[in-house]
Amino acid sequence: MLENLVNKVLEKGGRIKPLIVPFEIAKGTGQMNPSVFIDNGKIIVNLRNVQYVLAHSENAQRFPSRWGPLLYTHPENDCTLRTVNVFMELNDDLEPVRINQVDTTKLDVEPKWEFIGLEDARIVRWKGRLYLSGVRRDTTPNGQGRIELSEIIIESDAVKEVTRTRIEAPNPASYCEKNWMPILDQPFRYVKWCNPVEIVDTHFTEEIGKAKAVTSFISDKVYESNRDWRGGSQVIPFNGGYLTVIHEVWLFNNEIGQKDGYYYHRFLFWDKNWNLIKKSKDFNFMNARIEFACGLAQKDDTFLITFGYQDNCAFILEMPVKFLEEMLYE
Repeated sequence: MLENLVNKVLEKGGRIKPLIVPFEIAKGTGQMNPSVFIDNGKIIVNLRNVQYVLAHSENAQRFPSRWGPLLYTHPENDCTLRTVNVFMELNDDLEPVRINQVDTTKLDVEPKWEFIGLEDARIVRWKGRLYLSGVRRDTTPNGQGRIELSEIIIESDAVKEVTRTRIEAPNPASYCEKNWMPILDQPFRYVKWCNPVEIVDTHFTEEIGKAKAVTSFISDKVYESNRDWRGGSQVIPFNGGYLTVIHEVWLFNNEIGQKDGYYYHRFLFWDKNWNLIKKSKDFNFMNARIEFACGLAQKDDTFLITFGYQDNCAFILEMPVKFLEEMLYE
């Protein structure tokens, strides 16, 4: 395992910047899981802002709270898990030149479950339209999660959601679908699963706001691993194939039955036929147990990678492309 990717990248001439949302928007709570996209030469970011603060007992669970190694602190008058999305445009120094909370009031309805809002949204532009693609779980009383495409428009002083489409999974009996990875140059197509690779296509129905996913490819190759290879960033064209960052999570209970989890990441590189050509060692970004990346973009000879740290802060990492070959490939 590669410990602390950020330190290695800095040694190779890369840089890292925090993504900070002003207090009047963030209300002082958790900023996490950003996604990055190069849109007509501009660096744009969507950042997830939540109304809780997460604390995780690091160092082998030596100092957990009485409620366990994972502790969520909510406002006393709101014990839901509530998400709003924040749009940023960055300059070449990776500093924000505009920040707007995404205005979803046109399409918001009364939530039916306690996880509210579009979670871990990846940015993608398909057929000229800009979308946030994430999971929403507040439309049913039991929290059934489905990928939703929220189309956004950027105005001079606002960013607004103008359409919202819920994508039914290929298996309608599935409880929660999440972390599908948009393939940037294949409109409305996702990598749904990574081992084996499963590709799904989105088909829009005649009913407004509804779509369904149909599996178009499943690989017959399964790679030995002691953890699931789950979705992460977008899937970007690279060197004649496709590159992405995935996450792997080890979920377990401690000795008294309290929930815990450790997150790891990995680069995968496929050819155009979805054969796995290379993969990296698993890694963490900054040695935290809870980290999550859902953004990857290439800008000239660098990669931009966005990730959240313990659900409390967000970063953008600029990594030289040439370093990928050094760290990568098994």
